[in-house]
Amino acid sequence: MGDRGFRGDTRGPRRFTPSRDILASVNDLRFPLALSYDDVLLVPQRSDIASRRDIDTSCQFTRNVQLAVPIVSANMDTVTEADMAIAIARVGGIGVIHRFLTVAEQVRAVARVKRAEALVIEDPFTVPVTLTVGEAIAEMRLRSVSGLVVVGGDGRPVGIVTARDTRLQDDPSRSVREVMTPAERLVTAPVGISSDDAALRMRDARVEKLPLLGADGRLAGLITLRDLIQRSERPNATKDDRGRLAVAAAIGVRGDHLERAAALAEAGADALVLDIAHGHMDQALDAIGQVRDAAPGLDIVAGNVATAAGARDLIAAGADGVKVGVGPGSACTTRLVAGVGVPQLSAVIACAEVCNAAGVPLIADGGIRYGGDLAKAIGVGADTVMVGNLLAGTTESPGRVVSRNGSRVKVFRGMASAGAAESRRSIDTPDAPADDIDFSPVPEGVEAVVQLRGDAAGVVSDLVGGLRSGMSYTNARSIMEMKERAQFVRITPAGLVESRPHDVTM
Repeated sequence: MGDRGFRGDTRGPRRFTPSRDILASVNDLRFPLALSYDDVLLVPQRSDIASRRDIDTSCQFTRNVQLAVPIVSANMDTVTEADMAIAIARVGGIGVIHRFLTVAEQVRAVARVKRAEALVIEDPFTVPVTLTVGEAIAEMRLRSVSGLVVVGGDGRPVGIVTARDTRLQDDPSRSVREVMTPAERLVTAPVGISSDDAALRMRDARVEKLPLLGADGRLAGLITLRDLIQRSERPNATKDDRGRLAVAAAIGVRGDHLERAAALAEAGADALVLDIAHGHMDQALDAIGQVRDAAPGLDIVAGNVATAAGARDLIAAGADGVKVGVGPGSACTTRLVAGVGVPQLSAVIACAEVCNAAGVPLIADGGIRYGGDLAKAIGVGADTVMVGNLLAGTTESPGRVVSRNGSRVKVFRGMASAGAAESRRSIDTPDAPADDIDFSPVPEGVEAVVQLRGDAAGVVSDLVGGLRSGMSYTNARSIMEMKERAQFVRITPAGLVESRPHDVTM
């Protein structure tokens, strides 16, 4: 590809006459050529890969969080909340809960992901024996669960009530004690039982929930048949060391960011993502250390940057993952409004050289439209890609469904759009005067709609299928081999036309 990276001018400021010097310096290092995904193609190579099933797409999201597939759902308020994070983790990626929520709301979203699947639910929901059937039904709906352990005042289980027990009850004032499975018929197990033994015990007793008791007889956990089935059906799901789905969460670099970081760490988040458009600024670099103190032990992803210098400084400040991309998102207008950015392929190339040398994963954020773009991003050094637009129209995204020209679509907005910028200001600078021009956000994104696309798992399957095909053409059985073996050619606009369906009626 010729020049393997865009590093920017490191020789210091220089006075020049624009009209003359720009024309004279088109091919000078001060004005290097920068490329997008559409500007290149992977070169097919001799391959001994007989099946795409032989390809391993496992990768690192951060230093300590591994994924089965290199897909990260974007921390956008029309893309990732709990439902999306659950769906993405189940197929082997990870979701980043956006920060345009109150601290309590974001914590609840993380907690929902953590409770969605687990070998052992360590803090099962419980209710007192004084509850009525109507109250139990309301509690199950509120908690999005199908059963509740009924406990006495000493914390010992006296029964269990499930949706099946309450389904045909026509008197909501009836006591839970009358419909629950009582303690004498309750099937329990000791803490520490293996998943295989738990499955056998539940099968033989024909029960779907197995309360776990400590040595003192108090409730210490719960295993559900649903979790055991999901565990066996989704072996590639992204899990933490306690068997719960993994999830990341976004925070800012000012305002409530330290309080938010500590609360998210307490809720069980597996990584924090610093959400800032320009990650190569002192405030972002300082925030990494501050967040590390507020949430020790949690990996921190920082960004966004688009140069080798930016990646190098974030890593030096302590980042466990670097997010790369300034302006490539479909709803981003930074390059138009501010005139700033680097075409995404070149940005990834420049940052990958630094990240790979330091052993810090690189997340290519933005510009992904097809599986081929994913393959190209990995081929030039990315470890994962962050996806927004493609997931915005899925069932699990929080965007509103509206009708447009007879079609059902979902609202999608860039996180620097006017509405999002105003929301960000209310979180980051709540005391700023509303009419102060210095605090008024300048929109660098748009609000739009996207077509409904079915569920997120289908989108991920299409993207990863394209990646596997690209890897097979490149004779790469792993992400690392893809980085090492990928070869590229630059193409002309005519080549891009030739690459797409042409001379046919679609």
